[in-house]
Amino acid sequence: MTAILLAFTCLFSLGMFLILGDKLKLPKNKTSKAILTVNKRDRKKSKSLELFILEIAEKLTKIIKISPYKKRKLISILKSAEINLTPETFIAKAYVKAGFILLSIIPALFIFPILVPVILFTAIAIYFREINSADQALKEKRQDIEYELPRFAGVLTQELKASRDVLSILESYKKNAGDSLKREIEITIADMKSGSYESALTRLEARIGSSTLSEIVRGLIGVLRGDNGVVYFQMLAHDLKALELQRLKTIAMKRPGKLRKYSFMMLGCFILMYLAVMAVEIMNSLGTMF
Repeated sequence: MTAILLAFTCLFSLGMFLILGDKLKLPKNKTSKAILTVNKRDRKKSKSLELFILEIAEKLTKIIKISPYKKRKLISILKSAEINLTPETFIAKAYVKAGFILLSIIPALFIFPILVPVILFTAIAIYFREINSADQALKEKRQDIEYELPRFAGVLTQELKASRDVLSILESYKKNAGDSLKREIEITIADMKSGSYESALTRLEARIGSSTLSEIVRGLIGVLRGDNGVVYFQMLAHDLKALELQRLKTIAMKRPGKLRKYSFMMLGCFILMYLAVMAVEIMNSLGTMF
């Protein structure tokens, strides 16, 4: 009976997929894969399931309603996180992924009903993970950039002693910058070459949303307006190095706490081992007594 229900569920799902694909006029898998591969900057290999989810999400964008303020905010976050999706598609993608997990409740009701609460909680967790993925990606990108800013401030201090050309300084530093900061510097350089230097630096500050980067941007804008800037960046580099040391100390202090739980687990295993031996010996002793 279980095998019949499983076969029916698989065949029914396949039939519904083919019917919906024909009615919704979904593009072929090869076509979608080629389009997404061209659009992706990292040129990673597209997965068939991800393609199908994006196709369904594109169809659901018409019923996704977002307030203007939330839409502008989400556009900014997606652009900064380098996610090439519209806000409606991004939200619909989260709904589709959670919906696919919820659909597995149907066969679980017939095969193993005890899994229904687990599937429900998994769907909720996947929804929140997907809806917060852009914020998480932006947070990780901001952290990578902030970790590099002490070195960047030190380089600016030395470069400003010899040159006042902010554009050439950024082009020189770009060669040795980390991936996240290098990408932002490339965008800023292109922006500076096509428009105002101050506007390009201001847009760099707005894209990342880091208070530490804002201090560096303000110093560079001051240099463009005629300030010396060397003393400013010397003091800023000193403060950033102090913050970096404090951050490293905080990370080092957290390491023993992470290892402590494994120590307790090992201690528990040793205790259980001794208790098991004692229990066996007691049972053997009771057997000889009675």
